[in-house]
Amino acid sequence: MQPTDIVNQSREIHDWIVDKRRIIHRNPELMYEEFETSKLVQKTLSELDIKFQKDIAITGVVATLGDGDGPCVALRADMDALPIHEETDIDFKSEIDGKMHACGHDCHTAMLLGAARLLKQNEDKIKGTIKLVFQPAEEGGAGGKMMRDEGILENPKVQQIYALHVAGTMPMGTLASREGTLLAATSTVKIVVKGNGGHAAAPHETIDPVVTGSKIVVELQTIISRELNPLDSGVISITMTKAGNASNVIPSTMELQGTIRSLTLEGINKLQKRVKEVAEAIAIANRCEAEVIFLGNDYPPTINDGDCWKLGKTSAMEILGDDKVSEMSPIMGGEDFAYYTQQIPGCFSFIGVGNPEINAVYDVHHPMFKVDEEALSLGTAIHVNNALKALDSLRDD
Repeated sequence: MQPTDIVNQSREIHDWIVDKRRIIHRNPELMYEEFETSKLVQKTLSELDIKFQKDIAITGVVATLGDGDGPCVALRADMDALPIHEETDIDFKSEIDGKMHACGHDCHTAMLLGAARLLKQNEDKIKGTIKLVFQPAEEGGAGGKMMRDEGILENPKVQQIYALHVAGTMPMGTLASREGTLLAATSTVKIVVKGNGGHAAAPHETIDPVVTGSKIVVELQTIISRELNPLDSGVISITMTKAGNASNVIPSTMELQGTIRSLTLEGINKLQKRVKEVAEAIAIANRCEAEVIFLGNDYPPTINDGDCWKLGKTSAMEILGDDKVSEMSPIMGGEDFAYYTQQIPGCFSFIGVGNPEINAVYDVHHPMFKVDEEALSLGTAIHVNNALKALDSLRDD
């Protein structure tokens, strides 16, 4: 297929893609709870007469297209929402209080469904196999790791994998990525400071965990400012605190939570070690005890293969135009797409959905996050072009 044909066919189903996105947007589901979203994906694939496997990593779906003779590539979209209350003015806003597709995974799923439709329409042109991966639990649940461990990269073996992520601060119709490390390794930390509570009027008769916890928050910042090489990148952000229920009572415990980030797994491990050492030492110095726990999964850094980014960049230029595709610097966000690229070459790219004319100016994870939906059919076209060009490239090898 020529890129112009792909763009034209994507435009023809634009309204269909938008409709899928809006259905998903109204009904956001958190990680490993994407049952209705998964059903919509399955129903759509069935209507398109596309073979798929369901219930992978609880709610995940993997569809397969092509003649099965030759190389195999994969396209991935995540499906989960965030525990954020939506504050936008759109008429299809979330119908579930406290839940929102604030990271654009509704867009990712819709764009990949659009790619499924176009690829099925042109299945006779697919010389090889294309897997479409609809993944749960990117937002902290490491759904990518579970999907990978349940074998989605095998039978047939996937040789390359690609993904798109919407970006609210990039203009609609643009794309950016880079070779090498694109996104950070991430970890979640919980620190429970234990003291001895009592009446706030008699602090000398207590061991105050709030003062101790506050010292820990401040001191952790010096790990970054005074121990990390200024040429390296790292983040320690304490974002949640919980202590006490009354203004005249010193509580017995204080809980802190936050995130640790580095561009390498080695860097994450070093920062984790120092967070534990600093928190425990400050607690002891203040007659308290600190329990340091690293919650959930440590995401690896997302590293783009050079050849995959070269192909992805060319593919995007053919759809968007040469001046709309650019190289970007690494950022400290994290992505469980990294679990796939630990095993096979891949490329993760950002597609712009920003447009000040419709107040689409907020980035992901914001309650006012909004997208210019004109980007959706472009994303579908990029997916299709990526997959077909990757198969061609692998056959030539």
